[in-house]
Formats: sequence, structure tokens, C-alpha cells
Amino acid sequence: MDNSIQNSTLIKRIRRVNILQGFLLITLLLFLFSVFKTIVQERRIPSHNKIIHDRSFRGAIISADHYTLSSSEKNYKAVVRGASIRPEKKELFIKLFSIYSGISEDIVRHAFIDAKGQQKQSNIVLSQTIKTSHAMQLKALALKLRRLGVFRSIKTRSGINVLYGLDIVEVGEYRRFPLHDVLSPALGYIRKVDNGKYIRPAGIKGLEKSYETHITSKKDGFFKGKRDVLGAVIHDKNSINKERVDGLDLHLNVSLDVQRRVEYMLDEMKKKIDASQIMVGVMESDTGKVLALASTQRYDPEHIHQSDVPSLDPKFSEYPYEAGSVIKPLTLAIALNHNVVTPHTWFKTGFKNFDITGGQHINDDEFFDSQTATNIIVHSSNIGISQIAWRLTGKEFREGLLKFGLSQKSGLDLSRDLPGFLKSTHILNHKMHRANSSFGYGMTVTFAQLLKAYAAFNNGGIAVTPRLVNYLSDGKEKRYTIKPKIADSKAISTKTSKEIHKILLEVVKRGTGVKAQYVGLEIGGKTGTAHIAKNGRYTRAYHSSFYGFANDDKGHKYTIGVFVIEAKKPYTYFASASAVPTFKNIVKILVNQNYLSPNKKAIAAYKARTKEKVYPTKVKQKRSIKSLFKRKKKTLTKKTLIKKRKSKKTQVKKITKPTIHKSANALFEDLF
Repeated sequence: MDNSIQNSTLIKRIRRVNILQGFLLITLLLFLFSVFKTIVQERRIPSHNKIIHDRSFRGAIISADHYTLSSSEKNYKAVVRGASIRPEKKELFIKLFSIYSGISEDIVRHAFIDAKGQQKQSNIVLSQTIKTSHAMQLKALALKLRRLGVFRSIKTRSGINVLYGLDIVEVGEYRRFPLHDVLSPALGYIRKVDNGKYIRPAGIKGLEKSYETHITSKKDGFFKGKRDVLGAVIHDKNSINKERVDGLDLHLNVSLDVQRRVEYMLDEMKKKIDASQIMVGVMESDTGKVLALASTQRYDPEHIHQSDVPSLDPKFSEYPYEAGSVIKPLTLAIALNHNVVTPHTWFKTGFKNFDITGGQHINDDEFFDSQTATNIIVHSSNIGISQIAWRLTGKEFREGLLKFGLSQKSGLDLSRDLPGFLKSTHILNHKMHRANSSFGYGMTVTFAQLLKAYAAFNNGGIAVTPRLVNYLSDGKEKRYTIKPKIADSKAISTKTSKEIHKILLEVVKRGTGVKAQYVGLEIGGKTGTAHIAKNGRYTRAYHSSFYGFANDDKGHKYTIGVFVIEAKKPYTYFASASAVPTFKNIVKILVNQNYLSPNKKAIAAYKARTKEKVYPTKVKQKRSIKSLFKRKKKTLTKKTLIKKRKSKKTQVKKITKPTIHKSANALFEDLF
């Protein structure tokens, strides 16, 4: 009995020893495995190596006169742990952070309070839109705050005391538009794309969108190496440096010098005629380089508000409309090209109501019993141009308009380029439809298409594609050019181009464009006034336009387009009272900025012929571009207003000096 008890006790002891030995063996194996794993695997020891990321940027957009219109910089966020700030030094933190960041104290103080009105103890994001300049200052502030004892150690869940401070963290790329609304909406705007790690800008409209693949960030760079005890990366043979590759920069044909002046002038004209919108384009007739592309509907892409939504679309190539009489020179050009008329062919136009079949009648504003093809354009005869169109087949007429670039994309390098609308050959074979289209109704075109088409009347018959971008460049100053998606096209023969050119000169000399005259320059063009159609019916609102050219005798040739939407002041809906004066003002700006040089002999001859007294001209100093961004409205006191009213009553009418005797600078000043 005793032996059996002893044996049982011994067995139990042996089992316990075996279990203990097994446990020790397993522990030893785990230890050896851990050591082996540590030996064979690369160890991540933060104290030994460090990587500095250098993220790439989106390319900049630069004007022809080297002003940056759009560029990128790094964006940072400021983070602090609420519990880590000593309560007695919290106000000091708020005050200093406000000074260094430019954010008001109230906003910073509010960031510390949660939805229940309690003080936050966890991580607090004070701002997510800190620019590079402020970020550098705030990093310096973080060190100062530590020295001032603003922060205290707090215990983590694992029981370790950690001293948290103010962290300035790079979170993305910020798109800057330093000149605010300049060249909008053509410049476009961006949206932020967040991949969870880094925020990048992406183009939505305009140039920012159309050149997205070229200007977007290409490849991030980094510097990797061992670090010293202070945390700085050691530069040695083992360190790795990979350069970033930024997006390409866009270099425009647009001159800020001209663009801003045109924009200000348009703003004044819009007020003067009470228009909904005015658009303008200035283009080199031979090359298609766009010197200015301006609209009165502008916005700041960096700060878009709800009220800016109607202005976001660049209507230059996105707003098809019935153009009216500016189509007449194209109709005549097609007829001249097919040799069915000459500039001197006579047509009977003396009808009060001219039947174009289908029970539809048309008439003219001016009554002439008969007119030549030239005078049909000069006096803008609907009756005459209908008869000219009837000498063409529907196919000839339609194909002729297509050669000018109508009913297809203009090629203007913006994000969206609508083709407009032309009736089919089958429909245009009908005389009524061909007549309506001959003077710009029953068809739609865009501003960019007509700018392109009118270039053909100033360069030997070539419809030149408008080009905003001149070239692209990389960080190594290599230049790249991109062929336009829509090439230039030979619209009409050189002979026809010269004939229409002469006729457009006559329109300005003695027709509807007389207000565009500028002594010493060659000015030609055609007016157009057309009803705006809404809900399938024509309204009493109008589109007014003037497309033409301005040339000097030194080889400078510009195609200029002016498009006015709904001028509301009485009688200003006529193109001659809205679009034509705007065109003249653009010519003044081009002269003022030395893009056009009026012939001095022609000016002298004009003075001698008209026997006008030559006034001494005091040349004003040329306005700098900086001054164009500092326009301030004068505030009038009550006393000043009373004096002005009294002076108006007693004011004697002064003799106005003739326009021709004013300097170019003085002429420009008169616009404002």
C-alpha cells in the first residue's frame, strides 16, 4: 500500500518535471526563433535612417510677359493635443499662434471647444490650410513654445509619459491664383483630390482642365540616408537622392499688359450699356496667337462663391448662339469663291416685304432700290444677301461654311469646345432656310468660331485656329509645343479674301461700323444684331457683335471680336452702339501699348484736311501693370457732393479737343 502511494507520488513529480522541461524548451525555441528573425530581417530603427519626401508640384501658368497666373505651393495643417497645454499658459499659446498664423484668436480659441461645449483633450486641428510662409514661422514657434514651458508631459494608455507639442504637418498641394480674377474664366479652376495621404489639385475648367495631363504633378522625389543624433540626414556615399519631376509649365500668348486693360475697359462698357455680359478676343491674324481673351463675367478661382457659379463656364467656346448679320460676309465670300457673283454684281433690294417662300417675309432697315454685292454688306441688307445665297446650292453653301470652321470645334485650347449647329444639305436646298442662314438665323456658332472665320479675311483666306498656349517648359528649361487638335484651314481663295477685306473696310468707312474708325490704321469689320431665342421664341433681348481686324503699315495684323449679350440701355442693343465702340476702345489699348502704330502722315493729312486746330498734347506717364491692380473708388463727403452739384449748375461747356490730337495714353485714360 505504501509502495503504491510512493510510486504514484513519484510519477506525479516526474510529470511535473517533464511539463516544466517542455515549457522551458518551448520558451528557448521561441527565443532562438526571435533572435534568428531579428538577424535575417532588416531592422527598422528610426534612430539610424531617415527619409525626407520631396513631393512634386503641378506646373504653373505664365503670361506672355512673364507674370504667374497660377502656381502651386505646399499646404500644411497645424495639430496640437489639448491635454498637453498647461491651463495657465493656454491664452499665451492662443495669442502667439494667432500672431504667427494670421488666424484670429477667436477662431483658434473656438477650435479647442467640442460640440458639447467642453474643452477638447485629444488632438485638435487648428488649421488645414497653412501656406509655406506661415508654416516655417509656426515651426519656429513650436520650438519657442517648448522653451517657454507651454507644454507638459501626459501619460499614454501604455503608461508612458510623452511630451506632445505643436506639429506642423505637410498635407497637400495648394493652388495659388495670385492675380485673382485675371483671365477668368479662360484660366479655369481646380478641385482638391484627396487619396487619404496627400491632397492634389485637379483641373475642372479652362486651361487648368484642357492641359491637365501636361501640367499635373509627375513624380515625387526623396532623400534617404542615415541620420545623426540631432535627426539631420547624413550626406554620404550611401545616401540616396531622387529628384522630383514637376508638371510642365504653360506659357501663354496672352499678355497681362493688354488683358487687364481690356478687362477694366469691358467692366466700364458693361455699366455704360447695362449688358449681361461682354466678351472680347484679340488674336494675331497670321499665327492665331491670342493676345487677350476677356469677359465681364470673372471670378477669383482661389475663392469661388455661390454667386460665381454662372461665371464658371468659359462661354468663348461653350455658348452657341444665332449670330445675325456677321454671317453675311461669309455668305458673300462663298458666293465669290464659286464665281456666281462679283463685288459689283447688282441686286434689286427695293422691297418693303420680301417673300423668301413658305409665307415668310423679310425686310431691310435701310431702303435701296438696288445695290451691289459690296453695298449689300456695307448696308447689311437681308434681302440682298438672301438673293446671293440663292445663287449657291445647299451643298455649296453648307460646305463653304464648314471650311470657315462652323459646325465643328474651333480648336481654341479650352476645356470644352462646342461645335454649334448648321442645317443639313437637304434642308438648305430649300430657299427659305438658305436665306435665313445667309444672315445668321436658323444656325448657331460660337465666339471662337467667328474669331477664327474672320481671320481668313485678314491673312489671305486661312481660318486660323486661336491658340492661348504658346509652349510648355520643364524644370530644365526645355520647351515643348503641342499641335492644335483642330488645324488651320484654307476657307477661301486669296483673291476672295482680298475682296471681302476691301468690303469690310467700306463697312467701317461708310456703313454700320463707322464708329470703329481710327485715323492712321486699317480698320474693317461687320456688325451683327440678332434676337435671343428663349423657349423656342424670339425675345426682345439681343446679341450684338462686331468682328473685324485692325492693321498698321508695319505688318501688325490683329483679328478682333466683340460679343455683347443683352445690352439693356435704350438703343444700345444695336451693335453700332455697343460692340463697335467697344472694338474702338480695344484698338486704343493696342495703340497705347505699342502693338499698333498709327501712320503719322495719315494723321497729319487728316488734320490738314479737316483744318482742325492742333492742341499741345501733354503725354501722360504710361500706367504700370501694378497700378491696374490698385483701383480705388473715391468716397465723396457731403460737402464735396454739394460743391459738385453747385459747380454743375454754373459750369460752362468746354470745347472738347478732337480725338486725333490726344496722346495714346490720354485716350486710354478716357475709358475710365
